[in-house]
Amino acid sequence: MLNHGPGNRPGPARRQPPHHAVADGEAHVTSTEETGSFALARCSCGWTGPARRARVRAREDAAGHTAG
Repeated sequence: MLNHGPGNRPGPARRQPPHHAVADGEAHVTSTEETGSFALARCSCGWTGPARRARVRAREDAAGHTAG
């Protein structure tokens, strides 16, 4: 069970940069979002990667999405 006592509460989600809608032929804009101990990648096309404990893995997910 998680211990969310004083000083142990997860922080608010942080996003960098905001999402933008993708038109046909437009480049995908990816960002990472952190919620508590997890980070995940998001794209302006609506794609979302899995939640990861390591930020670098979320960034790798985003890079893989834009490359493929």
